[in-house]
Amino acid sequence: GQTCNDPDTAASKSHDFTCTCDNDSSIKKVDGPATCMKDECTTKPCGSSGQDCNDPNTSPGSTGDYTCTCTGTTSIVVKGGPATCTNDECQATPAPCGTGQTCNDPDTAANKLHDFTCICDNDNSIRKVDGPATCMKDECTTTPCGTGQTCKDPNTSPGSTGDYTCTCTGTTSIVVKGGPATCTNDECQATPAPCGTGQTCNDPDTAANKLHDFTCTCDNDNSIRKVDGPATCMKDECTTTPCGTGQTCNDPNTSPGSTGD
Repeated sequence: GQTCNDPDTAASKSHDFTCTCDNDSSIKKVDGPATCMKDECTTKPCGSSGQDCNDPNTSPGSTGDYTCTCTGTTSIVVKGGPATCTNDECQATPAPCGTGQTCNDPDTAANKLHDFTCICDNDNSIRKVDGPATCMKDECTTTPCGTGQTCKDPNTSPGSTGDYTCTCTGTTSIVVKGGPATCTNDECQATPAPCGTGQTCNDPDTAANKLHDFTCTCDNDNSIRKVDGPATCMKDECTTTPCGTGQTCNDPNTSPGSTGD
């Protein structure tokens, strides 16, 4: 790896030869071998990017001992030639994205790190680079409870399913978890009774969300009725002529509950 030159070959001229490094002519020594260096990495044998080159022995006689290491990792090392570098961050353990998310690494070169994206499966507009996204999954958005019920999802994380509750509208006592409730609310069965004595109560729709639609009808006159409250009924006992001929009848209290007065 060196060239020797003797500028004067006369027998009387000794110790004037020069050793010059073949790979760097600026490195030379008179009257002895030069200390030459040959770093094989100077020719970029590993490629122009994505790999690190290291030549452990730069003496001219040492060749082919350089190593190529993928940038960003110490596990992919090849001696005497370029390495094949890949690093799909989505394949890491534990998985970099949370449950209910899809991971995408656009560039799997070993030197391309922290560029993966986590995308929510239930809403691909929600995503985050270099970490799990904050996904929401409100099961109530699909209206699982149906009409006349209130839906509540206490945990909207994608991994939490079947924990929503359906509550009958107008009541807090009828609650079903993970499915629709069976809602009924016959207002006529309330205590105290919503209609007065001598009245009949009718609730045309007993769905829990159908309130204030019951009707009170006077027993002695079904033309007298009221919605959402007791009717004002009259019961004049004199109409049945209880006194007979030749007598005048007077009923001082015509309320249905007042009889015999």
